[in-house]
Amino acid sequence: MQIIKKYPLSLLCIALVWYLSIWFMPPEDLKLPSINFLDKWTHFVMYGGTCSVIWVEYLRSHDRLNWRKLLLWAWLAPVLMGGIIEVVQSYCTTNRSGEWLDFLADGVGCTLAIGIGLLLRNVLKRG
Repeated sequence: MQIIKKYPLSLLCIALVWYLSIWFMPPEDLKLPSINFLDKWTHFVMYGGTCSVIWVEYLRSHDRLNWRKLLLWAWLAPVLMGGIIEVVQSYCTTNRSGEWLDFLADGVGCTLAIGIGLLLRNVLKRG
């Protein structure tokens, strides 16, 4: 129950990532812009955004950084989740396919969120 109180937006983001990655299929008549690697950018933003939200909620509820917990829950767990989702897409769905580059984009987004989290921490310390 404590996790729900401290990390409600993070849990919502995680649920949204699962929904968008496994069950959501855009309508066939949806016209997406022609941007190179649009789907990789989407993975990067979804995971970077989710991990950034985790950082914000962590910083809001803790006075000091616990690097072990942060690396486990704000980096490793989301990266592993991305890998699991890619495997599920490959082997358990008929409307999705798993890709290594998607997994890489997930990891890059999670890694960038560490920098965003540290930047936010420094900004909050000054304010």
